[in-house]
Amino acid sequence: MSVVLRLMRAGAKKRPFYRIVAADSRRQRDGRFIEILGFYDPIAKPFNLKVNTEKAQGWIKNGAQPSEQVASLLKKAGMKVEKPATKSKKKMVAEGAAKPARKAATKKAVRKVSERKTEKRARKSATKKTAKA
Repeated sequence: MSVVLRLMRAGAKKRPFYRIVAADSRRQRDGRFIEILGFYDPIAKPFNLKVNTEKAQGWIKNGAQPSEQVASLLKKAGMKVEKPATKSKKKMVAEGAAKPARKAATKKAVRKVSERKTEKRARKSATKKTAKA
């Protein structure tokens, strides 16, 4: 299970309010989470941010990856956090990661066409050739 520190949206329509949570990366954004680490209110002027830095640091030490937005918020809260690096295809190939397997090429089944249709097509193409000449 890979754990991610990310924002979970709460609040009313057009009044966003976010919780900073530790969650399984396979779960949906507002779905089940493991632990609440703080909150972020972007509407308040200046924005309101409260983070339990000890818990967040503990999760990061255990291998949790913060999202880009959470990483920037943690920096504003006074923590030293590296932004998550996104791996490009070139880097993955350089590291020796296996390329995704392609699906086996499948031949399309030849459609059976009735004799009547083939005769009709032949007549059509013959009339086009005579019209051009």
